[in-house]
Amino acid sequence: MKENLNELRAFVTVAQAGSFTKAAQQVGVSQSALSHTIRGMESRLKVKLLQRTTRSVSTTEAGEQLYQKLLPLFEGIDSAIDALGETSGEVRGRLRINGTEHAFNVVLREKLTRFLQQYPMVSLELIGETRFADIVAERFDAGIRLGDDVQKDMIAVRVSPDMQMCAAASPGYLKIHGTPKTPFELTEHQCVNLALPAGGVLTWEFLDPLTGKTVKIRSHGRFSANSSPVLVSAAKAGLGVVWSPRDMVSAELESGSLTEVLTDWRISYPGYHLYYSDRRADSPLFAALVACLKE
Repeated sequence: MKENLNELRAFVTVAQAGSFTKAAQQVGVSQSALSHTIRGMESRLKVKLLQRTTRSVSTTEAGEQLYQKLLPLFEGIDSAIDALGETSGEVRGRLRINGTEHAFNVVLREKLTRFLQQYPMVSLELIGETRFADIVAERFDAGIRLGDDVQKDMIAVRVSPDMQMCAAASPGYLKIHGTPKTPFELTEHQCVNLALPAGGVLTWEFLDPLTGKTVKIRSHGRFSANSSPVLVSAAKAGLGVVWSPRDMVSAELESGSLTEVLTDWRISYPGYHLYYSDRRADSPLFAALVACLKE
């Protein structure tokens, strides 16, 4: 018996999301109903398609083969439907984008909000994380990263100015521990550090005002977190020096709850870029997204 198209779509959605919970939200059914649908498919086909654990869902070898066959077919259907919007002047579709918390919550927040307001038939899922995701292998439609970090085989469009970094601490902390005059003095200070997914913490970088060379500092401290807003809060509480994008602490600098240090040693990085594979290049949906983010 030929499988129901909706059931095949449900399977693709679960495989793509890697989660019954996320997939159920996307298709608008309960998690239990979606799980029942997939188990019914597996029973009829007499093959296990998904490997379920308490934390995640992944495709079996047979499931991955089916997924790789079905995905381009459904993408073709979705593209054909999205293209109908060209004749009616309506952009529609769904986008799943990987990027950083800073990009989504600070730099591009207003642009992404305006994009959704302008195109009510578009749905958007943003996954913010510090690790570098393979957007093709992990089934994202696009990624947003700093220019130096963009994968070279992707189409890339700049969507923000250069990002200026900033080292800052609370006035109370500086009163007790003193103000560092060079990055090398940070070894004598408590630093609040961004924890990396693979372990360890982010290396801090500064620009030597005399030589123009980049100086890398392995910061030390008793506090680390994988969330930039948490680090900013820790610095405000006097736990140490924080190194972050300057626009993330602009309000704190203006209010005086944080004081910038090492201003002569600031470093900047190439701005954020939206990047995606060439198979998306002709999509009206992507054209609309690019136009909005470039404004």
